[in-house]
Amino acid sequence: MNASRWDERAQDLGLFFLRVSGGLFLLWVHGLPKLLNYSTQLQTIEDPFHLGANVTLILAIFAEVLCPLLIVAGVFVRLACLPILCVLLIALLIVHPQWSLDEGQFGWLLMMLFTSLLIAGPGRLALNVRFPGALRYA
Repeated sequence: MNASRWDERAQDLGLFFLRVSGGLFLLWVHGLPKLLNYSTQLQTIEDPFHLGANVTLILAIFAEVLCPLLIVAGVFVRLACLPILCVLLIALLIVHPQWSLDEGQFGWLLMMLFTSLLIAGPGRLALNVRFPGALRYA
């Protein structure tokens, strides 16, 4: 195997690892607790745009459950990163602006991870590669 082919495979494996580990981590740490403890979360969720706790929680669950599942599967990865990045930006800049870099480091690391996936895409080890035309790059 020549070096350039090895580099391509290494990049695909790296993107696969980034996609799966980041998606499962977000799902496990943030998404599933919101989904499984819905009524408890309704009482504690911040509502910075005054949409109501129910709507805000549904939007957070969409970004932290459905989007990570799409990312892990490699379907519409770039589009799925957008709601996650929005929720992270809202959390870091609007809901918790008082957080120091130390307190918000987990959020900033997630921002870096999902921004990297937004820029690089899912790699060739994703279901997206089977889609025709522009859907392949979504």
